[in-house]
Amino acid sequence: MNLFDLTGKVAIVTGSSRGIGRAIAEALADHGAKVVISSRKAPACQEVADAINARHAGAAIVVPASISSKEELQNLVDETRRQLGRIDILVCNAASNPYFGPMAGISDEQFRKILDNNVIANHWLVQLAAPDMVERGSGSIIIVSSVGGLTSSTVIGAYNISKAADLQLVRNLAAEFGPQGVRVNAIAPGLVRTDFARALWENPDILKRVTSVAALKRIGEPRELAGAAIFLASDAASFVTGTTLTVDGGYTAR
Repeated sequence: MNLFDLTGKVAIVTGSSRGIGRAIAEALADHGAKVVISSRKAPACQEVADAINARHAGAAIVVPASISSKEELQNLVDETRRQLGRIDILVCNAASNPYFGPMAGISDEQFRKILDNNVIANHWLVQLAAPDMVERGSGSIIIVSSVGGLTSSTVIGAYNISKAADLQLVRNLAAEFGPQGVRVNAIAPGLVRTDFARALWENPDILKRVTSVAALKRIGEPRELAGAAIFLASDAASFVTGTTLTVDGGYTAR
């Protein structure tokens, strides 16, 4: 028995046109799942789906959606069920961070956008997708948080607040859905070389500060988050729920 085999499973991955989301979607397909590639821009999603389908024919479909729109998230769930019949795995990876700087300088609009897209949107999508899992008595929900939710920052404080809220969202949802056999967990990446985090790793001072204290003395690559998602999505994690898997090269171990 292969504990990591996802054959026959259907997974939605938000923010999967690039970075960590793309790496997770590709790995899910490599392990047998059918994946729904979703982000705001359809052409970028199609590029990823085409690459996956070139390796695994028919393994990926595209359903664009903005996480800021409840209606578009409803369509994402409805189209997944219509085209693929079910939802077994939900990876809430998409997030926003429109502000870089101290909390004193953030506008109300920017703060609300961070909380809406990084917390409320995850709540929406889980509520829309979970009934399918509850009905069958199985499923895996993964929220991509951040080590920022476990520590502080003088430049992405609001983002960190939203990611800390995601960690509590995971604990609460795990308690609610556990009796129905649905598992809910979080992944907390450290600094990873993505376009989303470019403002951090392209800053020499921040890069030096992070890598100097991390046990591995470097930042991560998107593909290095994929294994954590495969574990949490698979039978290998059948007794794991309500927890946070930190993947940060030893940054928080300092």
